[in-house]
Amino acid sequence: MLTDAFNSFAGADHLIISIALVALIMFITKKISIMLGEERIASALAIITGLVLAFIGGKVTGGSSGLADISIFSGAGIGLLGGSMLRDYTIISTAYGVKLKNLKKAGPVGVISLLVGVIFSFIVGSGVAMALGYTDPAEVTTIGAGAVTFIVGPVTGTALGVSSEIIAISVAAGLVKSIMTMVITPFIADLVGLDNPTSAMVYGGLIGTTSGVAGGLAATAPELVPYGAMTATFYTGLGTLIVPSIGFLIIRSIML
Repeated sequence: MLTDAFNSFAGADHLIISIALVALIMFITKKISIMLGEERIASALAIITGLVLAFIGGKVTGGSSGLADISIFSGAGIGLLGGSMLRDYTIISTAYGVKLKNLKKAGPVGVISLLVGVIFSFIVGSGVAMALGYTDPAEVTTIGAGAVTFIVGPVTGTALGVSSEIIAISVAAGLVKSIMTMVITPFIADLVGLDNPTSAMVYGGLIGTTSGVAGGLAATAPELVPYGAMTATFYTGLGTLIVPSIGFLIIRSIML
């Protein structure tokens, strides 16, 4: 069978064939974006393709880990390549591309963008949760935290002791935000002046989702990725600090 042939080729090191798959996806989506005359959307197309393949992998195997449930990508394959360890490593490594003189330019504007971004996202997420009929302050807070980022949501939900279903909803909210940011950023870059390190830092502070901002900026101007990812990382940390405590107290006082 074809699968056996692939398994034989990959051997015990499934990471090799997983990297080859990602490279192939990036190559194809790059070609498609050029054909469409919108080269900047290559990264977004690659991400969407990965999500579709993950969905197909989960459907075919009946598993919960997408392509990682398929034998040729299992073990130290797609699961490792797309896992939290390498994700966090890439986020941290972006800091090495930051120039201090450009970092200082953000100044108070960068701090203000972080506060505005976290508060606005939390208010919108909590408002949607209440509009959908959720009345428990802990559940509303968790869903609102998910709108901040899909990392802040689970942290908040675990701290407040909500059910796994609510935590899953918070993660979904964060993922939708992240994917939308990846896809939309290249199209609004010119409109919002996203063409320099300072604007990238402000953008990262306002939007916050590190993966979304990094993916969107990579499709727009790769040299801006370190700056946007840096403030987006602070955004996640700030949300994790204030949402489970201050955010919950505010929501509880409003709803009770």
